[in-house]
Amino acid sequence: MNLIIEQGNTTAKIAIFDRWDMVNMLVYKEFDVRKAEALFKQYPLINGIYSTVKAPDCQLMDSLKKQLEYFLMLDSHTALPLRICYETPQTLGSDRIAAATGANYLRPGRNVLVIDAGTAITYEVIEATGVYIGGNISPGMETRFKALHQFTDKLPCVEVCDNVPLWGTSTETAILAGVVNGMVYEMDGYIDEMQKKYSDVFVFLTGGHSFYFERRLKNTIFADANLVMVGLNRILEYNVEKQ
Repeated sequence: MNLIIEQGNTTAKIAIFDRWDMVNMLVYKEFDVRKAEALFKQYPLINGIYSTVKAPDCQLMDSLKKQLEYFLMLDSHTALPLRICYETPQTLGSDRIAAATGANYLRPGRNVLVIDAGTAITYEVIEATGVYIGGNISPGMETRFKALHQFTDKLPCVEVCDNVPLWGTSTETAILAGVVNGMVYEMDGYIDEMQKKYSDVFVFLTGGHSFYFERRLKNTIFADANLVMVGLNRILEYNVEKQ
């Protein structure tokens, strides 16, 4: 069985895969040695991959190296089942690499756009030939709400809700509508541009806010909250096979 660890900006996601099938998903604020030991008691874990957008937990890494037959720390030197065409691959986030890999694995031979709506919104473009050509980064929903509050004197900190008007009739609803509708127009705009270039483009929407935006976009998309975990598992299996 495979242990998949993805430490994001706000939470750590842990998945257990039996080869290609996910059998469990767990979410923690932080994932440490103690939590890992509990999983080893529960599952016959053999291989593992560790991906983080933060500083790696060296104690956790040392423990995993001892307990797993094969351990992989995802970085810019990791062998991938797709080709990266990025001017600074050493700065390319491991979550972005994993999302692109997952999309290419689930839709091989297709031109793909991946939208990951989390702390940041990332856009990844993968061509049908299996080449990752690049992408964009912009602030995520909660980041936008917090920025408006923290960098102004009077604007309140607004929380997301389901009922979003087109135009605000109070400062709170103006911020809510501005942030949410602005993100929807941004995402739909990128999808429209991709459809001009690639008539067969397949769009994945993933991340913590994927299902919130799924019903708001005018374009057809496929929401998959586990795309990054699928990609990490694909990268792990690819490297195990190369041994």
